[in-house]
Amino acid sequence: MARSRGPRDVLSPSAGVETEEPASTHFFVASSGAAVTLVDNGLIMLEGISAQCKSPAERNYRMAASKRIGVAVVGLGGIAERAVLPAFRRSKKTKLVALVSGDERKARRLAAKFGARDYYTYDDYVLCLNHPQVNAVFIATTNGTHAEYTLRAAASDNVRLMIAYRKYFEPASRALKKLVTSGKLGRLKILHSAFTIYLPPGKATPAWHFDRKQAGGGSLVDVGVYCINTARWLLDKDPVEASAYAWTLDPARFSEIEENISFQLKFPEGVVLQASSSFGAAQASFLHVHGEKGWAALDPAYAYDEERRLFGKIGGRWFEKKFKAMDEFVLELDAFADSIRRGRDPEPDGYEGLKDVAVMQAIYRSARDNRPSPIYLAGIGPP
Repeated sequence: MARSRGPRDVLSPSAGVETEEPASTHFFVASSGAAVTLVDNGLIMLEGISAQCKSPAERNYRMAASKRIGVAVVGLGGIAERAVLPAFRRSKKTKLVALVSGDERKARRLAAKFGARDYYTYDDYVLCLNHPQVNAVFIATTNGTHAEYTLRAAASDNVRLMIAYRKYFEPASRALKKLVTSGKLGRLKILHSAFTIYLPPGKATPAWHFDRKQAGGGSLVDVGVYCINTARWLLDKDPVEASAYAWTLDPARFSEIEENISFQLKFPEGVVLQASSSFGAAQASFLHVHGEKGWAALDPAYAYDEERRLFGKIGGRWFEKKFKAMDEFVLELDAFADSIRRGRDPEPDGYEGLKDVAVMQAIYRSARDNRPSPIYLAGIGPP
């Protein structure tokens, strides 16, 4: 049942399709055309054109006339309740308009708590997309359902898609990116990275994490993707080959998805990323970058609620800088709002997400076949 008290308007996301690796226990949400889903804990922000807007000029007037971009959040799991919804209280460029959930009581409770005007069940998702104040959709459903809700939202018109990688906006990561780009580390040779979280046995862990269809994969697609995308972003290059090994110490629970996986990605010019992800180790993350003139490390690298340290040595001299924890979700919400109002493609866009999916598919192939797998990314990008 839906609860709506306003007039109607439609905005929508980009397209996506489900693909499955043959002879593998994992599948991924990939894109068809100009979009992709599946990344960053399943968070995707999408913006489209209202079905009621008769022309781009009319749409631009509406965007300019509104002080904030109205957003609907689809999926009300832990990450949404802990991080996404609270971010709207501090965002200066977006406002929370509607919620969509499979649990109507939960949607009603969280709508009241966070000030959303309306709430809907998944069965009434189309009503949310037709809400007059919804200019954008933030997908926070389980990983394996991203394509479904993206495609349904994209059915109306042309859209923009932003993959919700917080690291593009977070100050510590940006400082590392600036250091790498400056050349102060010299010619880069090695990157080391890991992201681990612990999913305890019992009811404390939602069952969907272990379900192949709902999860879309295991630790690689949930947290390992951070290592992949951040390396690609820092190097401004794409890998050409993957090698991987997956294992579990709890086959009863991890029968459909991988618990642990380690992988190596070879980049052009001799740069190698060695990375691991896990559902069976305490939460931690790091990223080390090693060059001929120095090295730099970010630790923790990927958590969203911890103080970060950027440190290392360049020319034998130690450096270190601390970055206080901040609301990274506010940063990405406001960045996406800017792209909408200015009519520009957001960064990172759907093509970046699609490349990460292709890389993960190569990693899974390597783990399955026990041999290196080539990565083919040619042709993924704007036409």
